[in-house]
This record gives sequence, structure tokens and C-alpha cells, in this order.
Amino acid sequence: MNRHPLNPVGREDIARFQEDGAICLRRVFDAEWVARMNAAVDRLLANPGNRAREATKAGSPGRFHMNVFMWRWDPDFRAFALESPLPEVAAALMGADRVSLFYDQAFVKEPGTREVTQWHHDLPFWPALGGDIVSLWVALTPVSVEGSGLEYIAGSHKWNKFYRAATPDEDPRFSDSKLEPCPDFSTMKGDPRYRFLSWSCEPGDVICHHPLTVHGAGGNPLGRRRAAISVRYAGKDARWDPRPAVMRVEGAPEATLKAGDPLVLDGVFPIAWERARAHA
Repeated sequence: MNRHPLNPVGREDIARFQEDGAICLRRVFDAEWVARMNAAVDRLLANPGNRAREATKAGSPGRFHMNVFMWRWDPDFRAFALESPLPEVAAALMGADRVSLFYDQAFVKEPGTREVTQWHHDLPFWPALGGDIVSLWVALTPVSVEGSGLEYIAGSHKWNKFYRAATPDEDPRFSDSKLEPCPDFSTMKGDPRYRFLSWSCEPGDVICHHPLTVHGAGGNPLGRRRAAISVRYAGKDARWDPRPAVMRVEGAPEATLKAGDPLVLDGVFPIAWERARAHA
């Protein structure tokens, strides 16, 4: 299994990421990683633990499964988050000398799933602030633009917007009524104000996005599973911000971190990559 990206992150990738807020990197992982993590997803679906969310409505076909913090209790997910090419990719995109692991998340849509991923951006969900957080969404199965692919609005990370969080299972604990709801951009295709980005992916490709880039996804009308793991990493300006209506983090960091502290904490937000150590 490769420790470094099969295709290194280049200057053009970094420039495009900074401009658009989302890019697709091809062939980051080898086939061994893909097989290992698909097996890990199979185990996760069979034994999902206590942080799983099922967004499929009663009587609806398919299955939309989400899970978080798998790295805390599964050795394969832990290796994927801390020993794979991902931390190096995150550091390159953020221009960071050090990155910490924020958290990991699994997304599985079985064939025939109708439930969509609503348009949103990530930062309002999180007890964190700052632009130096990157989400690396790793395709473990083929993803089709026409089927279940993610869509982004290019440049939306520069809008100075902070939309209300909305989960696929409509959890009211994330709904901050003081924030503006995110529009349904799927109804705005063809609007010249917006440039939509989407990519068909092969297993091992990685879609990378900024925490304020607006994105969403349809259901899965295809005859195959859509499985992905998204791992989030924090850089120098990411800060702990335990405001109301945000995700609870495993490990009770609120007992140690104060608002404004860096997202670095042993066992909770561990250091995943350091330039000095990588070059040693």
C-alpha cells in the first residue's frame, strides 16, 4: 500500500483548489488500499457502532448510511487516516508544515437509494472555525456524474456565507435558526452566476474541498454501491469553537481545549503529518 500519492499534488492543483474551492486528484491510492477500505466499509455496515446515521426513510429503497470517528475504534480506518497518502495531500493543498487529523466520515449509498445529500457547506456543522481545514473525499467505488456524484459551486468558499447546517436525516440539533438556509442549487442549473463542478471518479481518486465550498449530491439510481470515506485535516488557522448546534467530538476535547485553541490534541486531534519529520 502506498504511503505517498501515486500522483503528487502539483502547483496547478494547489492554484485550482485555492481558486475553485474543490478539485479532483486522480489515482492517489493503489488497489491494495481500495480493497482494504472496501472490506472495512463492509464491516462498518454490519457493525455500525453508536455514531451511525441512517438517512433512508421508512419504506424507501436502498440505504444511505453515514458514520464518523471510525479511526477511533477500527485499525484499518485509523491507518487510512494517519498512515495513508491523505495527510501529505492535505498539507500540500493548505501549504502547511503540520496537519492534524480532525475526523473521518463514511458515506454509503446502496443501489436505488433516493435520499439526496442536501446542498450545504461543512463548517457550520463543526465545533471549529478557520479556512485551513480540508475534506478529502476518497472514492472506493466508481462514481458517475450522471448518477451519484458530488457537485460543487466553484468559488463559493469566497462568498462570506455561513449557511445553516442541514443533515440528510434532518436532525434538528444542527438547525441554528439564526443562520440563513442554504439554497437548493440543483434548481439553478444554467444560471450564469454559478459554475457547477463535478467529476466521475474511479476507486482511489480523491475529491478535495474547502470547508465553505457549497456542495450536494443526488441519490444513487445506479445498480452498484457508492462508497466513500471523507477524512478532514486541520492546518495552522483552524481553531476550536464549541458553539451551539454543532457536531459532538469523540474524546471530550471541551474538557481540555478553550475556544480559539488550535485543533491539536493527543488522542483526539493527533498530528498526522509534519514537514520536518517527513523530510527526516
